[in-house]
Amino acid sequence: MKKYIKLFVVSVAVSLLATACLKDLDQLPLNPQDVTADSAYGNQEAAYLNGLSKIYYEMLSNDLTDLDIGDGGASELIRAYWSLNENSTDESKCSWGNDAWVRAINTNTWSDAANDASLGVYARTLHGITFVNEYLKQTADDKLAERGCSDELKAKIAVFRAEARFMRAFYYFISMDVFGRPAFVTENSPFGAVYPKQAEREDVFNYIESELLDLVKDGSAMPAARSNYPRADKGACWGLLARLYLNAEVYTKKARWQDAKDACDQVIGLGYSLASNYADLFRGDNGQNPDVRNELIFAADYQDKLSQSYGGTTLLTFACVGEKDVTADSHPNGVNGGWGGLRVPYQFVLKYFNATEPDVDADGKYVNANYTIADKRGQFFKLTVGDAMRFKDIPNEEALYDFQYGWACLKYNNIPHDQTAAEFNDTAKSKGFSDIDFPLIRLGEIYLIYAEACMNLGQDTNPTALGYLKALTDRAGVAAPTAITKDYLVAERARELMWEGHRRTDLIRYGLFNSDTFTWPWKGGVKDGTGFPEYKNVFAIPPGEMTANPELVQNEGYATAGSNE
Repeated sequence: MKKYIKLFVVSVAVSLLATACLKDLDQLPLNPQDVTADSAYGNQEAAYLNGLSKIYYEMLSNDLTDLDIGDGGASELIRAYWSLNENSTDESKCSWGNDAWVRAINTNTWSDAANDASLGVYARTLHGITFVNEYLKQTADDKLAERGCSDELKAKIAVFRAEARFMRAFYYFISMDVFGRPAFVTENSPFGAVYPKQAEREDVFNYIESELLDLVKDGSAMPAARSNYPRADKGACWGLLARLYLNAEVYTKKARWQDAKDACDQVIGLGYSLASNYADLFRGDNGQNPDVRNELIFAADYQDKLSQSYGGTTLLTFACVGEKDVTADSHPNGVNGGWGGLRVPYQFVLKYFNATEPDVDADGKYVNANYTIADKRGQFFKLTVGDAMRFKDIPNEEALYDFQYGWACLKYNNIPHDQTAAEFNDTAKSKGFSDIDFPLIRLGEIYLIYAEACMNLGQDTNPTALGYLKALTDRAGVAAPTAITKDYLVAERARELMWEGHRRTDLIRYGLFNSDTFTWPWKGGVKDGTGFPEYKNVFAIPPGEMTANPELVQNEGYATAGSNE
Protein backbone atom coordinates (compact mmCIF):
# COMPACT_ATOMS: atom_id res chain seq x y z
CA MET A 1 0.00 0.00 0.00
CA LYS A 2 1.10 3.53 -0.71
CA LYS A 3 1.76 5.94 2.10
CA TYR A 4 -0.90 8.15 0.59
CA ILE A 5 -1.75 11.43 2.20
CA LYS A 6 -5.52 11.53 2.13
CA LEU A 7 -6.71 14.40 -0.01
CA PHE A 8 -8.87 15.90 2.68
CA VAL A 9 -7.42 19.20 3.75
CA VAL A 10 -8.16 21.71 6.42
CA SER A 11 -8.49 25.21 5.03
CA VAL A 12 -5.98 27.44 6.75
CA ALA A 13 -5.40 31.15 6.50
CA VAL A 14 -2.21 31.97 4.65
CA SER A 15 -0.29 35.19 4.29
CA LEU A 16 -1.52 37.45 1.53
CA LEU A 17 0.66 37.73 -1.54
CA ALA A 18 -0.67 40.61 -3.58
CA THR A 19 -0.60 39.07 -7.04
CA ALA A 20 -3.29 38.55 -9.63
CA CYS A 21 -3.27 34.75 -9.59
CA LEU A 22 -3.67 34.53 -5.81
CA LYS A 23 -6.96 35.71 -4.42
CA ASP A 24 -7.16 37.31 -0.97
CA LEU A 25 -6.20 34.45 1.33
CA ASP A 26 -6.02 35.97 4.80
CA GLN A 27 -9.50 37.35 5.29
CA LEU A 28 -10.98 36.83 8.75
CA PRO A 29 -13.93 34.42 8.88
CA LEU A 30 -17.36 35.91 8.30
CA ASN A 31 -18.96 33.54 10.79
CA PRO A 32 -17.78 31.34 13.68
CA GLN A 33 -17.99 28.19 11.54
CA ASP A 34 -15.20 29.34 9.18
CA VAL A 35 -11.79 27.84 9.81
CA THR A 36 -8.68 29.93 10.39
CA ALA A 37 -5.12 28.96 11.24
CA ASP A 38 -5.83 29.54 14.93
CA SER A 39 -8.56 26.92 14.95
CA ALA A 40 -7.32 24.60 12.20
CA TYR A 41 -4.30 23.44 14.19
CA GLY A 42 -4.36 22.14 17.71
CA ASN A 43 -2.54 19.33 19.44
CA GLN A 44 -3.63 16.43 17.21
CA GLU A 45 -1.46 14.92 14.47
CA ALA A 46 -4.27 14.77 11.88
CA ALA A 47 -4.50 18.55 11.57
CA TYR A 48 -0.78 18.90 10.82
CA LEU A 49 -0.85 16.02 8.35
CA ASN A 50 -3.80 17.62 6.60
CA GLY A 51 -1.90 20.89 6.35
CA LEU A 52 1.06 19.06 4.81
CA SER A 53 -1.25 17.32 2.34
CA LYS A 54 -2.32 20.70 0.97
CA ILE A 55 1.31 21.44 0.12
CA TYR A 56 1.77 18.17 -1.76
CA TYR A 57 -1.64 18.37 -3.39
CA GLU A 58 -0.76 21.66 -5.07
CA MET A 59 1.23 19.61 -7.62
CA LEU A 60 -1.90 17.91 -8.93
CA SER A 61 -4.72 20.21 -7.93
CA ASN A 62 -7.45 21.34 -10.35
CA ASP A 63 -8.98 23.47 -7.61
CA LEU A 64 -9.42 27.14 -8.44
CA THR A 65 -10.78 28.19 -5.04
CA ASP A 66 -7.83 30.43 -4.27
CA LEU A 67 -6.57 31.02 -7.82
CA ASP A 68 -7.66 33.44 -10.52
CA ILE A 69 -7.18 31.08 -13.50
CA GLY A 70 -9.78 30.14 -16.06
CA ASP A 71 -9.17 26.43 -16.67
CA GLY A 72 -8.64 24.24 -13.61
CA GLY A 73 -7.47 21.18 -15.53
CA ALA A 74 -4.94 23.04 -17.65
CA SER A 75 -3.71 24.90 -14.58
CA GLU A 76 -2.55 21.72 -12.79
CA LEU A 77 1.16 22.18 -12.12
CA ILE A 78 2.58 18.98 -13.58
CA ARG A 79 0.41 19.37 -16.68
CA ALA A 80 1.38 23.02 -17.16
CA TYR A 81 5.10 22.40 -16.62
CA TRP A 82 5.00 19.32 -18.85
CA SER A 83 3.30 21.32 -21.61
CA LEU A 84 5.97 24.03 -21.52
CA ASN A 85 8.83 21.53 -21.43
CA GLU A 86 7.54 19.09 -24.06
CA ASN A 87 5.23 20.80 -26.54
CA SER A 88 7.79 23.57 -27.09
CA THR A 89 10.28 20.97 -28.38
CA ASP A 90 10.72 18.18 -30.93
CA GLU A 91 9.29 15.61 -28.50
CA SER A 92 5.58 16.40 -28.48
CA LYS A 93 2.91 18.47 -30.17
CA CYS A 94 -0.60 19.27 -29.00
CA SER A 95 -3.53 19.37 -31.41
CA TRP A 96 -5.85 21.58 -29.36
CA GLY A 97 -5.52 24.60 -31.61
CA ASN A 98 -8.60 26.29 -30.20
CA ASP A 99 -6.49 27.08 -27.16
CA ALA A 100 -4.39 30.03 -28.27
CA TRP A 101 -1.60 29.21 -25.85
CA VAL A 102 -1.20 25.78 -27.49
CA ARG A 103 -0.43 27.37 -30.84
CA ALA A 104 2.17 29.65 -29.28
CA ILE A 105 3.89 26.81 -27.42
CA ASN A 106 3.81 24.42 -30.39
CA THR A 107 5.60 26.95 -32.59
CA ASN A 108 7.81 28.82 -30.08
CA THR A 109 6.00 32.05 -30.89
CA TRP A 110 4.87 33.00 -27.41
CA SER A 111 5.22 36.56 -26.19
CA ASP A 112 4.41 38.35 -22.95
CA ALA A 113 0.71 37.88 -23.69
CA ALA A 114 -1.41 35.73 -21.39
CA ASN A 115 -0.46 32.04 -21.63
CA ASP A 116 -2.44 29.48 -19.68
CA ALA A 117 0.46 27.05 -19.30
CA SER A 118 2.98 29.55 -17.99
CA LEU A 119 0.31 31.14 -15.79
CA GLY A 120 -0.45 27.72 -14.36
CA VAL A 121 3.21 27.21 -13.46
CA TYR A 122 3.52 30.70 -11.99
CA ALA A 123 0.34 30.48 -9.95
CA ARG A 124 0.69 26.92 -8.69
CA THR A 125 4.33 27.24 -7.64
CA LEU A 126 3.71 30.53 -5.84
CA HIS A 127 0.58 29.11 -4.27
CA GLY A 128 2.47 26.04 -3.06
CA ILE A 129 5.28 28.20 -1.69
CA THR A 130 2.71 30.32 0.12
CA PHE A 131 1.22 27.23 1.77
CA VAL A 132 4.68 26.11 2.86
CA ASN A 133 5.54 29.47 4.36
CA GLU A 134 2.33 29.58 6.36
CA TYR A 135 2.74 25.96 7.42
CA LEU A 136 6.21 26.68 8.76
CA LYS A 137 4.88 29.69 10.67
CA GLN A 138 2.09 27.65 12.19
CA THR A 139 4.43 24.83 13.21
CA ALA A 140 7.10 26.98 14.85
CA ASP A 141 8.18 25.93 18.34
CA ASP A 142 6.31 28.73 20.10
CA LYS A 143 3.05 27.86 18.33
CA LEU A 144 3.35 24.19 19.23
CA ALA A 145 4.10 25.06 22.84
CA GLU A 146 1.05 27.35 23.03
CA ARG A 147 -1.17 24.52 21.75
CA GLY A 148 0.17 22.01 24.23
CA CYS A 149 1.61 19.62 21.65
CA SER A 150 3.33 16.58 23.13
CA ASP A 151 7.00 15.84 22.54
CA GLU A 152 5.98 12.85 20.44
CA LEU A 153 3.81 15.06 18.22
CA LYS A 154 6.52 17.70 17.98
CA ALA A 155 8.91 15.05 16.63
CA LYS A 156 6.41 14.06 13.95
CA ILE A 157 5.81 17.70 13.05
CA ALA A 158 9.56 18.18 12.64
CA VAL A 159 9.43 15.53 9.91
CA PHE A 160 6.45 17.24 8.28
CA ARG A 161 8.32 20.57 8.33
CA ALA A 162 11.31 18.99 6.59
CA GLU A 163 9.04 17.62 3.87
CA ALA A 164 7.41 21.04 3.48
CA ARG A 165 10.81 22.68 3.03
CA PHE A 166 11.69 20.16 0.32
CA MET A 167 8.44 20.94 -1.48
CA ARG A 168 9.20 24.66 -1.33
CA ALA A 169 12.62 23.96 -2.87
CA PHE A 170 10.92 21.84 -5.54
CA TYR A 171 8.41 24.59 -6.34
CA TYR A 172 11.17 27.18 -6.50
CA PHE A 173 13.19 24.93 -8.83
CA ILE A 174 10.31 24.79 -11.31
CA SER A 175 9.63 28.51 -11.07
CA MET A 176 13.33 29.36 -11.48
CA ASP A 177 13.59 27.05 -14.48
CA VAL A 178 10.58 28.57 -16.25
CA PHE A 179 10.81 32.25 -15.29
CA GLY A 180 14.43 32.81 -14.28
CA ARG A 181 13.69 35.37 -11.58
CA PRO A 182 10.58 34.36 -9.64
CA ALA A 183 8.87 36.31 -6.91
CA PHE A 184 10.60 35.22 -3.72
CA VAL A 185 9.12 34.84 -0.24
CA THR A 186 9.83 32.68 2.78
CA GLU A 187 8.23 32.27 6.19
CA ASN A 188 10.46 35.12 7.35
CA SER A 189 9.16 37.60 4.77
CA PRO A 190 6.93 40.46 5.98
CA PHE A 191 3.37 39.37 6.75
CA GLY A 192 0.31 41.07 5.31
CA ALA A 193 -0.44 42.97 2.10
CA VAL A 194 3.15 43.07 0.92
CA TYR A 195 4.21 42.81 -2.71
CA PRO A 196 6.78 40.01 -3.11
CA LYS A 197 9.99 41.04 -4.83
CA GLN A 198 11.85 39.00 -7.41
CA ALA A 199 15.13 37.30 -6.65
CA GLU A 200 17.96 36.88 -9.11
CA ARG A 201 18.18 33.40 -10.59
CA GLU A 202 21.53 32.68 -8.95
CA ASP A 203 20.15 33.72 -5.56
CA VAL A 204 17.20 31.35 -5.95
CA PHE A 205 19.62 28.60 -6.98
CA ASN A 206 21.72 29.22 -3.88
CA TYR A 207 18.65 29.20 -1.65
CA ILE A 208 17.41 25.88 -3.08
CA GLU A 209 20.89 24.40 -2.67
CA SER A 210 21.21 25.56 0.94
CA GLU A 211 17.80 24.17 1.87
CA LEU A 212 18.48 20.79 0.30
CA LEU A 213 21.97 20.50 1.80
CA ASP A 214 20.51 21.23 5.23
CA LEU A 215 17.83 18.58 4.74
CA VAL A 216 20.31 15.83 3.84
CA LYS A 217 22.55 16.40 6.85
CA ASP A 218 22.98 13.68 9.42
CA GLY A 219 20.44 14.32 12.15
CA SER A 220 18.04 16.12 9.85
CA ALA A 221 14.36 15.37 10.43
CA MET A 222 14.02 14.48 6.74
CA PRO A 223 12.94 10.84 6.44
CA ALA A 224 15.54 8.31 5.34
CA ALA A 225 15.75 7.44 1.66
CA ARG A 226 13.25 4.85 0.45
CA SER A 227 11.15 5.15 3.59
CA ASN A 228 8.46 7.67 2.70
CA TYR A 229 7.12 6.99 -0.81
CA PRO A 230 5.53 8.86 -2.52
CA ARG A 231 6.36 11.70 -0.17
CA ALA A 232 9.79 13.32 -0.04
CA ASP A 233 12.80 11.87 1.74
CA LYS A 234 16.58 12.26 1.67
CA GLY A 235 16.78 10.40 -1.63
CA ALA A 236 14.52 13.03 -3.19
CA CYS A 237 16.69 15.80 -1.73
CA TRP A 238 19.88 14.35 -3.21
CA GLY A 239 18.08 13.72 -6.51
CA LEU A 240 16.90 17.30 -6.78
CA LEU A 241 20.39 18.50 -5.88
CA ALA A 242 21.81 16.40 -8.73
CA ARG A 243 19.36 17.99 -11.18
CA LEU A 244 20.11 21.45 -9.77
CA TYR A 245 23.86 20.99 -10.28
CA LEU A 246 23.27 19.47 -13.74
CA ASN A 247 21.77 22.78 -14.87
CA ALA A 248 23.94 25.06 -12.74
CA GLU A 249 25.69 26.70 -15.67
CA VAL A 250 22.35 27.74 -17.15
CA TYR A 251 21.04 29.07 -13.86
CA THR A 252 24.19 30.69 -12.47
CA LYS A 253 26.72 30.77 -15.36
CA LYS A 254 28.97 28.57 -13.20
CA ALA A 255 29.33 24.86 -13.94
CA ARG A 256 29.02 22.48 -10.98
CA TRP A 257 29.87 19.14 -12.61
CA GLN A 258 31.81 17.67 -9.70
CA ASP A 259 28.95 18.54 -7.38
CA ALA A 260 26.51 16.90 -9.83
CA LYS A 261 28.61 13.75 -9.88
CA ASP A 262 28.94 13.72 -6.09
CA ALA A 263 25.17 14.16 -5.62
CA CYS A 264 24.56 11.24 -7.97
CA ASP A 265 26.98 9.12 -5.94
CA GLN A 266 24.96 9.96 -2.85
CA VAL A 267 21.70 8.89 -4.51
CA ILE A 268 23.15 5.71 -5.96
CA GLY A 269 24.61 4.78 -2.58
CA LEU A 270 21.16 4.84 -0.99
CA GLY A 271 20.16 1.45 -2.39
CA TYR A 272 18.01 2.26 -5.41
CA SER A 273 18.08 -0.08 -8.43
CA LEU A 274 16.68 -0.02 -11.95
CA ALA A 275 13.29 -1.61 -12.52
CA SER A 276 13.74 -4.76 -14.57
CA ASN A 277 11.09 -3.77 -17.13
CA TYR A 278 11.13 -0.19 -18.43
CA ALA A 279 7.44 -0.23 -19.37
CA ASP A 280 6.42 -1.09 -15.80
CA LEU A 281 7.68 2.32 -14.65
CA PHE A 282 4.63 3.88 -16.30
CA ARG A 283 1.88 1.35 -15.58
CA GLY A 284 -1.18 1.90 -13.41
CA ASP A 285 0.25 -0.01 -10.45
CA ASN A 286 3.75 1.52 -10.58
CA GLY A 287 3.43 2.90 -7.05
CA GLN A 288 2.60 -0.55 -5.66
CA ASN A 289 5.07 -2.57 -7.75
CA PRO A 290 8.14 -3.31 -5.56
CA ASP A 291 10.40 -3.71 -8.58
CA VAL A 292 9.43 -0.26 -9.88
CA ARG A 293 9.58 1.30 -6.43
CA ASN A 294 13.29 0.40 -6.34
CA GLU A 295 13.83 2.98 -9.09
CA LEU A 296 11.33 5.71 -8.21
CA ILE A 297 12.94 8.34 -5.98
CA PHE A 298 10.13 10.90 -5.92
CA ALA A 299 6.77 10.81 -7.65
CA ALA A 300 3.43 12.57 -7.90
CA ASP A 301 0.81 10.21 -6.51
CA TYR A 302 -2.22 9.90 -8.80
CA GLN A 303 -5.21 7.78 -7.83
CA ASP A 304 -8.42 7.54 -9.83
CA LYS A 305 -10.74 7.73 -6.82
CA LEU A 306 -8.82 10.32 -4.80
CA SER A 307 -6.70 12.75 -6.78
CA GLN A 308 -9.06 13.06 -9.79
CA SER A 309 -6.75 15.43 -11.58
CA TYR A 310 -7.12 16.39 -15.24
CA GLY A 311 -3.37 16.89 -15.48
CA GLY A 312 -0.38 14.66 -14.93
CA THR A 313 -0.83 11.08 -16.01
CA THR A 314 -4.54 11.54 -16.66
CA LEU A 315 -3.53 13.95 -19.41
CA LEU A 316 -0.85 11.54 -20.62
CA THR A 317 -3.26 8.61 -20.92
CA PHE A 318 -6.44 10.27 -22.19
CA ALA A 319 -4.81 12.78 -24.54
CA CYS A 320 -2.62 10.28 -26.38
CA VAL A 321 -5.55 8.34 -27.89
CA GLY A 322 -8.52 9.56 -29.89
CA GLU A 323 -12.21 8.95 -29.27
CA LYS A 324 -12.31 6.27 -31.98
CA ASP A 325 -9.63 4.26 -30.15
CA VAL A 326 -11.82 3.74 -27.07
CA THR A 327 -14.85 1.48 -27.42
CA ALA A 328 -16.75 -0.94 -25.21
CA ASP A 329 -14.21 -3.64 -26.04
CA SER A 330 -11.08 -1.51 -26.44
CA HIS A 331 -9.38 0.55 -23.79
CA PRO A 332 -5.82 0.48 -25.11
CA ASN A 333 -4.25 2.25 -22.15
CA GLY A 334 -6.70 1.44 -19.40
CA VAL A 335 -8.86 4.56 -19.21
CA ASN A 336 -12.39 5.17 -20.42
CA GLY A 337 -11.90 7.99 -22.90
CA GLY A 338 -9.75 9.54 -25.57
CA TRP A 339 -9.09 13.26 -25.91
CA GLY A 340 -7.02 13.11 -29.11
CA GLY A 341 -4.51 15.79 -28.17
CA LEU A 342 -0.87 14.71 -27.79
CA ARG A 343 1.44 12.87 -30.17
CA VAL A 344 5.10 12.51 -31.06
CA PRO A 345 6.26 13.99 -34.38
CA TYR A 346 7.33 11.41 -36.97
CA GLN A 347 10.79 12.95 -37.28
CA PHE A 348 11.50 12.41 -33.58
CA VAL A 349 10.55 8.75 -33.79
CA LEU A 350 12.73 8.24 -36.87
CA LYS A 351 15.73 10.17 -35.52
CA TYR A 352 15.94 8.67 -32.04
CA PHE A 353 14.29 5.27 -32.46
CA ASN A 354 15.11 4.43 -36.10
CA ALA A 355 11.63 3.08 -36.77
CA THR A 356 11.10 0.66 -39.65
CA GLU A 357 7.64 1.48 -40.94
CA PRO A 358 4.76 -0.83 -41.90
CA ASP A 359 3.97 -1.57 -45.52
CA VAL A 360 1.74 0.84 -47.43
CA ASP A 361 -0.63 0.28 -50.33
CA ALA A 362 -0.86 2.15 -53.61
CA ASP A 363 -2.83 4.93 -51.95
CA GLY A 364 -0.11 5.48 -49.35
CA LYS A 365 -2.12 3.95 -46.52
CA TYR A 366 -0.81 1.50 -43.93
CA VAL A 367 -1.47 -2.14 -44.74
CA ASN A 368 -0.73 -3.06 -41.13
CA ALA A 369 0.40 -1.31 -37.96
CA ASN A 370 3.47 -3.42 -37.39
CA TYR A 371 6.36 -0.97 -37.26
CA THR A 372 9.69 -2.19 -35.91
CA ILE A 373 11.84 -0.48 -33.27
CA ALA A 374 14.65 -2.40 -31.60
CA ASP A 375 14.80 -0.14 -28.56
CA LYS A 376 12.16 -1.29 -26.05
CA ARG A 377 11.65 2.33 -25.00
CA GLY A 378 10.21 3.01 -28.44
CA GLN A 379 7.57 0.32 -28.40
CA PHE A 380 4.82 2.57 -27.08
CA PHE A 381 3.98 4.22 -30.40
CA LYS A 382 0.62 3.42 -31.94
CA LEU A 383 -0.31 3.38 -35.61
CA THR A 384 -3.70 2.59 -37.13
CA VAL A 385 -4.27 0.45 -40.21
CA GLY A 386 -5.53 2.61 -43.05
CA ASP A 387 -4.10 5.90 -41.85
CA ALA A 388 -2.41 7.68 -44.73
CA MET A 389 1.35 8.27 -44.75
CA ARG A 390 0.77 11.93 -43.94
CA PHE A 391 2.31 10.93 -40.60
CA LYS A 392 5.66 11.61 -42.25
CA ASP A 393 5.15 15.31 -42.76
CA ILE A 394 3.20 18.20 -41.27
CA PRO A 395 2.55 20.09 -44.51
CA ASN A 396 1.08 23.27 -43.06
CA GLU A 397 0.58 24.85 -39.69
CA GLU A 398 -3.05 23.76 -39.46
CA ALA A 399 -1.90 20.14 -39.64
CA LEU A 400 -0.30 20.70 -36.24
CA TYR A 401 -3.87 20.80 -34.92
CA ASP A 402 -4.94 17.52 -36.55
CA PHE A 403 -4.31 14.67 -34.12
CA GLN A 404 -3.59 12.30 -37.02
CA TYR A 405 -0.32 14.04 -37.86
CA GLY A 406 2.20 12.25 -35.70
CA TRP A 407 2.51 8.99 -33.79
CA ALA A 408 0.36 8.33 -30.74
CA CYS A 409 2.44 7.45 -27.67
CA LEU A 410 1.04 5.05 -25.08
CA LYS A 411 4.00 5.24 -22.72
CA TYR A 412 1.67 5.93 -19.79
CA ASN A 413 -0.59 2.90 -19.50
CA ASN A 414 -3.15 2.61 -16.71
CA ILE A 415 -3.33 -1.19 -17.04
CA PRO A 416 -1.41 -2.89 -14.19
CA HIS A 417 1.84 -4.51 -15.21
CA ASP A 418 0.57 -8.04 -14.64
CA GLN A 419 -2.67 -7.70 -16.61
CA THR A 420 -3.49 -7.57 -20.30
CA ALA A 421 -5.78 -5.01 -21.90
CA ALA A 422 -8.46 -7.67 -22.22
CA GLU A 423 -8.19 -8.67 -18.57
CA PHE A 424 -8.42 -5.04 -17.44
CA ASN A 425 -11.10 -4.01 -19.93
CA ASP A 426 -14.09 -4.13 -17.59
CA THR A 427 -12.20 -2.16 -14.92
CA ALA A 428 -10.99 0.35 -17.50
CA LYS A 429 -14.60 1.30 -18.27
CA SER A 430 -14.80 2.92 -14.82
CA LYS A 431 -11.44 4.71 -15.00
CA GLY A 432 -12.15 8.39 -15.54
CA PHE A 433 -8.75 9.34 -14.11
CA SER A 434 -5.32 7.77 -14.02
CA ASP A 435 -3.77 5.64 -11.27
CA ILE A 436 -0.24 6.06 -12.63
CA ASP A 437 2.24 7.88 -10.40
CA PHE A 438 4.23 10.43 -12.40
CA PRO A 439 7.98 9.87 -11.91
CA LEU A 440 9.48 13.20 -10.88
CA ILE A 441 12.95 11.83 -10.02
CA ARG A 442 14.11 8.28 -10.75
CA LEU A 443 17.36 6.37 -10.86
CA GLY A 444 17.51 6.25 -14.67
CA GLU A 445 17.79 10.05 -14.69
CA ILE A 446 20.49 9.96 -12.02
CA TYR A 447 22.58 7.56 -14.13
CA LEU A 448 22.35 9.98 -17.05
CA ILE A 449 23.30 12.97 -14.88
CA TYR A 450 26.33 11.03 -13.61
CA ALA A 451 27.44 10.27 -17.18
CA GLU A 452 27.01 13.90 -18.27
CA ALA A 453 28.98 15.12 -15.28
CA CYS A 454 31.82 12.70 -16.10
CA MET A 455 31.87 13.86 -19.72
CA ASN A 456 32.16 17.49 -18.68
CA LEU A 457 34.91 16.60 -16.22
CA GLY A 458 36.96 15.11 -19.07
CA GLN A 459 36.08 11.53 -18.08
CA ASP A 460 34.26 10.49 -21.25
CA THR A 461 35.33 6.85 -20.83
CA ASN A 462 34.78 6.68 -17.07
CA PRO A 463 34.06 2.96 -16.50
CA THR A 464 31.48 3.60 -13.79
CA ALA A 465 29.55 6.04 -15.98
CA LEU A 466 29.72 3.68 -18.97
CA GLY A 467 28.48 0.92 -16.70
CA TYR A 468 25.44 2.99 -15.76
CA LEU A 469 24.72 3.73 -19.42
CA LYS A 470 25.09 0.04 -20.23
CA ALA A 471 22.55 -0.80 -17.53
CA LEU A 472 20.06 1.50 -19.27
CA THR A 473 20.78 0.19 -22.76
CA ASP A 474 20.74 -3.43 -21.61
CA ARG A 475 17.27 -2.86 -20.24
CA ALA A 476 16.29 -1.26 -23.54
CA GLY A 477 17.81 -4.11 -25.57
CA VAL A 478 20.27 -1.98 -27.55
CA ALA A 479 24.04 -1.53 -27.74
CA ALA A 480 25.88 0.49 -25.10
CA PRO A 481 28.22 3.37 -26.01
CA THR A 482 31.99 3.09 -25.72
CA ALA A 483 32.41 6.78 -24.86
CA ILE A 484 30.18 9.56 -23.59
CA THR A 485 29.51 12.40 -26.04
CA LYS A 486 27.11 15.31 -26.11
CA ASP A 487 25.35 13.91 -29.20
CA TYR A 488 24.86 10.59 -27.45
CA LEU A 489 23.39 12.22 -24.35
CA VAL A 490 21.05 14.43 -26.38
CA ALA A 491 19.69 11.28 -28.00
CA GLU A 492 19.81 8.97 -24.99
CA ARG A 493 18.00 11.40 -22.71
CA ALA A 494 15.38 11.75 -25.46
CA ARG A 495 14.88 7.99 -25.41
CA GLU A 496 15.15 7.23 -21.70
CA LEU A 497 13.24 10.28 -20.45
CA MET A 498 10.77 10.78 -23.31
CA TRP A 499 7.59 12.52 -22.16
CA GLU A 500 8.81 12.89 -18.57
CA GLY A 501 9.03 16.69 -18.73
CA HIS A 502 12.79 17.21 -19.27
CA ARG A 503 13.24 18.05 -22.95
CA ARG A 504 13.12 21.86 -22.99
CA THR A 505 15.46 22.10 -20.00
CA ASP A 506 17.83 19.60 -21.63
CA LEU A 507 17.93 21.40 -24.97
CA ILE A 508 18.63 24.72 -23.24
CA ARG A 509 21.53 23.16 -21.35
CA TYR A 510 22.97 21.77 -24.59
CA GLY A 511 22.59 25.12 -26.38
CA LEU A 512 20.06 23.64 -28.83
CA PHE A 513 16.64 24.91 -27.75
CA ASN A 514 16.65 28.20 -29.67
CA SER A 515 19.47 27.28 -32.09
CA ASP A 516 18.98 27.61 -35.85
CA THR A 517 21.27 24.60 -36.41
CA PHE A 518 19.17 22.15 -34.40
CA THR A 519 15.65 22.30 -35.79
CA TRP A 520 12.43 20.34 -35.96
CA PRO A 521 9.22 20.87 -37.96
CA TRP A 522 7.50 24.14 -37.07
CA LYS A 523 10.18 25.21 -34.64
CA GLY A 524 10.03 29.00 -34.55
CA GLY A 525 6.78 28.92 -36.56
CA VAL A 526 8.48 27.79 -39.79
CA LYS A 527 7.63 24.52 -41.57
CA ASP A 528 11.18 23.16 -41.69
CA GLY A 529 12.14 24.83 -38.42
CA THR A 530 14.23 27.84 -37.55
CA GLY A 531 15.92 29.37 -34.55
CA PHE A 532 14.28 31.91 -32.28
CA PRO A 533 15.59 34.55 -29.85
CA GLU A 534 17.58 33.33 -26.87
CA TYR A 535 15.49 35.35 -24.43
CA LYS A 536 12.76 32.74 -24.92
CA ASN A 537 14.80 30.29 -22.90
CA VAL A 538 12.68 31.67 -20.07
CA PHE A 539 9.05 32.64 -20.26
CA ALA A 540 7.51 36.03 -19.63
CA ILE A 541 6.10 36.86 -16.21
CA PRO A 542 2.31 36.61 -16.75
CA PRO A 543 0.85 40.03 -17.63
CA GLY A 544 -1.72 39.97 -14.84
CA GLU A 545 1.10 39.61 -12.34
CA MET A 546 2.97 42.51 -13.90
CA THR A 547 -0.10 44.70 -13.51
CA ALA A 548 -0.86 43.59 -9.97
CA ASN A 549 2.62 43.72 -8.49
CA PRO A 550 4.68 46.90 -8.97
CA GLU A 551 7.80 45.11 -7.68
CA LEU A 552 8.01 42.83 -10.72
CA VAL A 553 10.26 43.51 -13.72
CA GLN A 554 9.54 41.70 -16.96
CA ASN A 555 12.15 39.30 -18.30
CA GLU A 556 14.52 40.78 -20.84
CA GLY A 557 13.40 40.59 -24.46
CA TYR A 558 9.67 40.57 -23.88
CA ALA A 559 7.55 43.62 -24.61
CA THR A 560 7.61 46.09 -21.75
CA ALA A 561 3.98 47.19 -22.08
CA GLY A 562 2.46 46.67 -18.66
CA SER A 563 5.80 45.91 -17.07
CA ASN A 564 7.21 47.90 -14.21
CA GLU A 565 10.52 48.94 -15.69
